[in-house]
Amino acid sequence: MAEKTYDLNFKGYCREVNWKGLPAISGVYCVYACRFDARAKSVSIRQLLYIGESDGIARRVPEHPKKRRDVWARRLRSGEELCVSRAKFESADRERVEAALIYRHKPPCNDEYVNCFPFDETTVATIGDTAKLRGEFTVYRDN
Repeated sequence: MAEKTYDLNFKGYCREVNWKGLPAISGVYCVYACRFDARAKSVSIRQLLYIGESDGIARRVPEHPKKRRDVWARRLRSGEELCVSRAKFESADRERVEAALIYRHKPPCNDEYVNCFPFDETTVATIGDTAKLRGEFTVYRDN
């Protein structure tokens, strides 16, 4: 593998009550602790909890094991709920991009890639609904 750059356009935020309506796309997703404002029909993001990847986000996010979703839910404060932002990404390098996001942002509910990045130099540029994500960053192989 060589040095690579990836562009991600995150779309969201989809509250947990609406996860069954997520699009059937391949990509990466971020799970957040958020507060919904019904009057403004918007969410405010407090914390990035988890980053994942899937070849079918619509299927994967709602079907995370209950044990994992319980871990996420324990991090919520009173009046908060879970929400997801997602970026379409159909490349075979989906795991590499997920690893770069995790390594750089260190979400508290991820275990893998938090302290180790096993890929060559990787630059990720994010736009869109990217609360708590850096706009552009580069990570390097951690030997």
